[in-house]
Formats: sequence, C-alpha cells, structure tokens
Amino acid sequence: MDTTDSLGTVLRAIADPTRRAVLERISRSAEITVAELTEGSGVTQGAVSQHLKLLKQAGLVADRPEGRRVFYRARPEGLEPLRDWIEIYGRFWTERLDDLERLLSTQDADAASDAAKSNPEGDGR
Repeated sequence: MDTTDSLGTVLRAIADPTRRAVLERISRSAEITVAELTEGSGVTQGAVSQHLKLLKQAGLVADRPEGRRVFYRARPEGLEPLRDWIEIYGRFWTERLDDLERLLSTQDADAASDAAKSNPEGDGR
C-alpha cells in the first residue's frame, strides 16, 4: 500500500465521529474488549465490531484473542501517514509565515526610512 492509499485509509477510518470515539476510548486503555467499548456508548455491539474492523484494516488498532474474548489496543504508529501529511503542510505554512514576516519587516524599514526623509530634522512632526 503506498503512502497515498494508507493516508486515504486512515482518513476514511477517522472520518466517522463514532469510530473516532471508539478509537479514543481504546487509546485511553491498555487493552479493552468489545463488550467494554459497547458499555455506555449508545452503540450496538455489532456496530462497535464493524468500527473495530475498519480501524484494524486502517492499522489503527490491533487485537489479541484470549479464549472467547478479544482485546483491542491502539496502534499510534497507524497514524504516521496522517502525521507525515500534516507535517508537509506545517512546513508549507512555516515557510509562508517566515516570508510574510520578512516582507513586513522590509515594509516597516521602508516606512521608517521614508518618514526620516520627509522630516530630516527629526523634531517629531
């Protein structure tokens, strides 16, 4: 799977607010079962299982079967494609803001120079 495909998979997985809530609950636990995720969530166990399936396919959670129960844990490294993509835009905006800061500094210096030329005596007028 290339980076674009994995980014798309991660974005689709976290696009759903219920799925994000499931992922957040998993992230706050070392391990958690479907039954524990379902408790107090207002979502059926079947729906939670479907969300977990998509989160697992996206590489955001891992499971560990133990007898009849399956324990889920977060895989933070699954968010790396998203982090990498955001990092590109972070560099983009940092460079643009640096350019803006240089432009504004130049304009301030030019304005100060123009003011000094228009009032060579420097009497504050």
